[in-house]
Amino acid sequence: MRAGTNGFRSLRGAVAALCERRCEDRKFDSSAVIDRRYASYGAGFNSKVAAFSLVELVLALGVAAFCLIAVFGLMPVGMQTNRNATSQTAATSIMAAIVADLRTTPAAATTSPQFAITFGTEKTLFFDASGQASTSLGADSRYQLNIRWNSAPTGLNYADLKVTWPASVDPATTRPSGSVQIFAAFDRS
Repeated sequence: MRAGTNGFRSLRGAVAALCERRCEDRKFDSSAVIDRRYASYGAGFNSKVAAFSLVELVLALGVAAFCLIAVFGLMPVGMQTNRNATSQTAATSIMAAIVADLRTTPAAATTSPQFAITFGTEKTLFFDASGQASTSLGADSRYQLNIRWNSAPTGLNYADLKVTWPASVDPATTRPSGSVQIFAAFDRS
């Protein structure tokens, strides 16, 4: 520890002696020291090359604004496409459930067990968002299913199933927002 203390004392003495000598010569100019010390930093720095000009900044902001406007303009189209795809998937699921119900109906029975659809008789069902069926239009009805039967030889039944949405629109008089249709055959022999 003493060696470190002695080293510090000798360094302090050398600095004090240098200052005295500079003060005596009156040639000590602090600005010259500062200029010499920081001259190397300014030599390689060109402010015109390293900064962005106002024109470049405005141009970059314009390009970014154009891109954002284009993306935000496509958002409603994407949301509508997503809504239509969701509705079409739900309508397809409803039709799959109806066809499965009709196919599992025993040949001796004339009415399906789950949805009470009578073979050969046209029927309209309404479905809510969760897939619950009703024979009448309700406040929460979202889909409308129409079943039409076609004449066929003995033992065969052909059904034309059409699901439309929204449920409140009558597809016979007004064009619905969307629809899914399938033609199915049922062997009843």
